Amino acid sequence: MRDTDKKDMPKIDFVLLWVDSNDKKWQKDYIAHKREAGDSREFRFRDMDTLRYWFRGIEKYASWVNKIYFVTNGQVPDWLNRSNPKIVLVSHSDYMPKEYLPTFSSHAIELNLNRIKDLSETFIYFNDDTFLINEVKPETFFKKGLPRLCAVMDSYTTRDDPPFFVPQANAAVLNRHFEKKDVLKKYFPKYYTPLYGKFLIKNVQFAPGRGFYGFKMYHMPVPMLKSTLSEIWKNEYKVLHQTSLHKFRVMTDVNQWLVQNWQMCKGEFYPQDIKIGEYIAIRSDADLKKADTIINDSKKLMVCLNDTSDIDFDHMVEELKKSFEKKFPNKSSFEL
Repeated sequence: MRDTDKKDMPKIDFVLLWVDSNDKKWQKDYIAHKREAGDSREFRFRDMDTLRYWFRGIEKYASWVNKIYFVTNGQVPDWLNRSNPKIVLVSHSDYMPKEYLPTFSSHAIELNLNRIKDLSETFIYFNDDTFLINEVKPETFFKKGLPRLCAVMDSYTTRDDPPFFVPQANAAVLNRHFEKKDVLKKYFPKYYTPLYGKFLIKNVQFAPGRGFYGFKMYHMPVPMLKSTLSEIWKNEYKVLHQTSLHKFRVMTDVNQWLVQNWQMCKGEFYPQDIKIGEYIAIRSDADLKKADTIINDSKKLMVCLNDTSDIDFDHMVEELKKSFEKKFPNKSSFEL
């Protein structure tokens, strides 16, 4: 990267979402709303106790971050060093309208991030199950002020995962504002690049037809522009408002992938290498072994370790912590 490019690189914040389902107040609110429509399964909210390793990865591999906006329902881990100058504690009530609270929907929390006070225009959104495991640079996520994204089209049905089904809802919004044939013609090099590897064939496969069916979903840290989220609110207030009113995630929701997709349709992005990270849905000991290998022996830059209901939770937590202790044995300045 040229020195002139480094000077032009804007400050980049990280936004991290976390929930402590052991918190008594959270449990009281959860029980009070649990019968409402949506995905209220308890495993969606349990904490894998790996958060400290997220911070260790950030300090080791992305020390250039400007601020870390730590978004919770008001809970703070007792080991967190609140005095660290890079940490900004944000409660849902600090930025979300009262009519949306309390919320147990990550969709609602994500879609209102543009309301966070002082958040930079360029930021990277993290779930607490996404970790940096090798060195990353600002240009890993942004180029010339625009997000680097994998613009791979795809198609989904309601059988894929009904409680967490959003691609069609996102696509419906996109098709009201963008013509697929015009997008693909105008931004051809960004949609047909070798960086997408074998998935490039999907852009060939789904190019015909009038509208977008959806985009491939990547469970990775996501570079975003705050202004893009604000733009979508301006153009699709009713849809985002309705999603934000839901206490739990429902099938008709849109979610944060809409922000990426909007950038893709506007051509306001640069392509990202499809192999930048690894997604692992942990359902067995074989998955835990794979996670250990990815964390400690791979050249992947990041990993998503997705909790499922198919494995003994305590066993999973114990094994993941062993893997992370090998990778990050030393405390970070974010820990007391």
